[in-house]
Amino acid sequence: MNYPQFFDAVPSIKLKDPLAQVLGAFKNGEYEITYLEVVKAAGHSCPTVAGAYIMASEALKALYPNQRVVRGTIKVEFEESVEDGVAGVIGNVISHITGATDKSGFKGLNGQFARHSLMFFNANIDASARFTRVDTGKSVDVNYNHAAIPASPKMMPLMQKLTSGAATPQEVEEFGQLWQDRVKRIFENLEEVIEVTEL
Repeated sequence: MNYPQFFDAVPSIKLKDPLAQVLGAFKNGEYEITYLEVVKAAGHSCPTVAGAYIMASEALKALYPNQRVVRGTIKVEFEESVEDGVAGVIGNVISHITGATDKSGFKGLNGQFARHSLMFFNANIDASARFTRVDTGKSVDVNYNHAAIPASPKMMPLMQKLTSGAATPQEVEEFGQLWQDRVKRIFENLEEVIEVTEL
């Protein structure tokens, strides 16, 4: 499998999932989710997918300092509607990591381990997203701004050629390399793109 090597340099998110433990999927319910796995689930790597991963990772570090994140016990709220912009894409990535879903998720085993009704859109918040531990009530707001890391000026002309069908195979490859270079730079400059505020 051939992919940009910086995917492997992105720190994984370490989880403990009580449901996975009960159902025998992972010993002690412990496993990790990597950026590569999120890219596979999304089908691509872009500033939005990277941003969702970064928002989840940084928020969960603040909520679970020096310990594994307990998957399935995190409520996530978004200021935007699910139909707005890329909110749905971000929600899908964060759902993959945290287990939180709106109404479509797992209903639980006799009332335990439920994952539904943990994700909300159109929330009354002033942030890209708010993450809350349902066991302690502790919350953090995260704001993500990928515009702080601009794209190469070569990308727009290449995109116009690509979308019109006029790009050569070499130009298509160059566009992809420039696209992923921006994603790489986003991960390398977290202090410029992400802000976490404890509430």
